[in-house]
Amino acid sequence: MKHQTFNVKSARRTALSGAIGSVMEWYDFAIFVYLAPVISSLFFPSKDSVGSLTATYAIFAFGFISRPFGAFVYGHIGDSMGRKPVLILSVAMMGGATFCVGLLPTFDQLGPMAVVALIVLRIFQGFSVGGEFPGSTAFIIELSPPEKRGFFGSWIVSGSGIGFLIGSASAVFTAYILGPEDLADWGWRIPFLGGGVIAIVAYYFRSGIDETHQNKEAVADKGSPLLVAFQEHWLDMLRVGGLALTVNAGFYLMFVYAITYLTNNLHLSATSVMGINTLCLLAIAFCPLCFSILSDKIGRKPILLFGTISILLLSWPLFWLLNHNNLYFVFFGLFGFAVIFSMVFSINPAVMAEILPHKIRVSTLSVAYNLTLTFFGGTAPLIALFLVTWTGSEFSPVYYLMGLSIVSLVTIFSIPETGGRKLRD
Repeated sequence: MKHQTFNVKSARRTALSGAIGSVMEWYDFAIFVYLAPVISSLFFPSKDSVGSLTATYAIFAFGFISRPFGAFVYGHIGDSMGRKPVLILSVAMMGGATFCVGLLPTFDQLGPMAVVALIVLRIFQGFSVGGEFPGSTAFIIELSPPEKRGFFGSWIVSGSGIGFLIGSASAVFTAYILGPEDLADWGWRIPFLGGGVIAIVAYYFRSGIDETHQNKEAVADKGSPLLVAFQEHWLDMLRVGGLALTVNAGFYLMFVYAITYLTNNLHLSATSVMGINTLCLLAIAFCPLCFSILSDKIGRKPILLFGTISILLLSWPLFWLLNHNNLYFVFFGLFGFAVIFSMVFSINPAVMAEILPHKIRVSTLSVAYNLTLTFFGGTAPLIALFLVTWTGSEFSPVYYLMGLSIVSLVTIFSIPETGGRKLRD
């Protein structure tokens, strides 16, 4: 890679272009999660509400199953043709699929084909997301000043929190204004159609970015970047997976599964729970900026270790707070999870990019990150339901999360400190 000078103002524009894709991605997931009870009744009508909800979670998981396929395709494009094509294609496909969900006929209107259409669109969404985080991460970190890579990389995480916040607020506001009947009749479509507007804005920002010089150069000297990644950098792939493991599974457990758990099992008001969840997402939107700035000053590993150890030690007491029929306890429990997850979320983009070589950075990151999310992220709500049913313990998902945190701790100890160092060629 040739010598490159860094400009902070340019880095801000780059970070904003990358972060807006994360906003789009997590907006989609938020509205799907918050509208899951409505979607389950419209696409899986049944007297068994648990069965309908389980089917909806399965559709949710389809979006993750297709992520690795998108990762293979976008990873190859990112390392062979440059980062910009990945950023343009991913946001266009993601936004288009989200918009089309808002146009779908329901089961009563089209029968089983409505379910098939929903699955197909979820597959398209997952495929596009397979290239979003890796492409944005590589692009932002490569164009950020070395002493500010943690900070600018955290914009991706903040974009995720903001997207989830906008999506959840959109669902709550729509439900509040329209009421249950209109929401189920036609109002559920509004947030999905609104995703098309965000996609247009994201496309506008990304279409104006310039590909970096080093990404225009030949990047695969030994053949396919994916082949090189699997043959020579399998250990780096395992490290990326280990870094992504706990926080991603934990997020879907506590901000997807737990929302349904609080309303169905503890019979708390759905509106109150969604409101609390929306407030707690502010922490995920803005705490990463603070932790990332600290990582640029003291290093990545201290914060990664502190955050992961906090997940290991505090998950049980925080979930204990959630198991009280008290909204104040629920707020402090979810807020605690949001803060400790933010510690790790904030550092991950910079660390993942810094431990990977330039020529296969997108390929390695795409495959390792998305395989982890497929097997441990998108399936987390289903695994939680299974564990609770199998063990009879409401706390079994917490023990699962604590076990994953031990794997992540081993991973963190295996990587070098990367803060402020020159990126690998």
